[in-house]
Amino acid sequence: MNEERAFAKVNLTLDVLGRRPDGYHDLSMVMETVDLCDTLRFTHGGDGVRVSTNLPYLPSGPGNLAAAAAAAFQRATGIALGGLSIRIEKRIPVCAGTAGGSSDAAAVLRYLNRQTGAGLSLEALRDIAQTVGSDVPYCVAGGTALAQGRGEVLTPLPPLPGCFFLLCKPSFSISTSALFGQIDRRRLRRRPDTKGVLAALEAGDLAGVARRLYNVFEDVLAPRQGRVVQELKNRLITAGALGAVMTGTGSTVYGLFDAEAAAQRAREELRQSCEETFLCRNV
Repeated sequence: MNEERAFAKVNLTLDVLGRRPDGYHDLSMVMETVDLCDTLRFTHGGDGVRVSTNLPYLPSGPGNLAAAAAAAFQRATGIALGGLSIRIEKRIPVCAGTAGGSSDAAAVLRYLNRQTGAGLSLEALRDIAQTVGSDVPYCVAGGTALAQGRGEVLTPLPPLPGCFFLLCKPSFSISTSALFGQIDRRRLRRRPDTKGVLAALEAGDLAGVARRLYNVFEDVLAPRQGRVVQELKNRLITAGALGAVMTGTGSTVYGLFDAEAAAQRAREELRQSCEETFLCRNV
């Protein structure tokens, strides 16, 4: 099968613990996979690695993480890939805090591991993945996990009980580097209750997880962006979400629902003013 799906992720929590000597930041994040996905199709032949998507403004060369993942796999394994064409049908919003590019890269690694017969373990694939991007190791397998370090130190967690996510992406994107710069200059007022989230997951307590959704980047948004994010959170809660939070470095905000009908009603209400909305389930 020359096809692989790439699933989006959301952050149940996101904490930035400090800047590291290597210039990156130490993070603590509880991550979850949702069934919103891109589809990657692979064709062998020709020369080199070529990437194309249904969005013409995305890079097609080495700047695309899917191409970078193929190059990293080839370097790590010594397996010559020959000519490879990767066609990506994008559904995950771009620059949205949902790991769209990272998930595509992880899908390439999974496909090549299977197609070439390399037989690399999950840990070996994640070792390659961390050379491509910080979220890529998590996206290799997904699920419910605690991500630490740059995001590459992963601890599997009890699965989040079945639920529904309404993702709402405003019309603007947010600069990841600018937000990390703000984090370095600001004293954070509040941090996620990560231990509480882990305990709620262990107990299968969906409402307990939802009450503790938190992302420190919300505290350092530019004023206009912060107002839009807070308004979306308020509207999701008013519409019946058990909790709402911005994911990653934004700008996507999601609400967590325990009933599909309530999530669907919320979508009908919010799609009138929010450019992109996605109703999905956890995987």
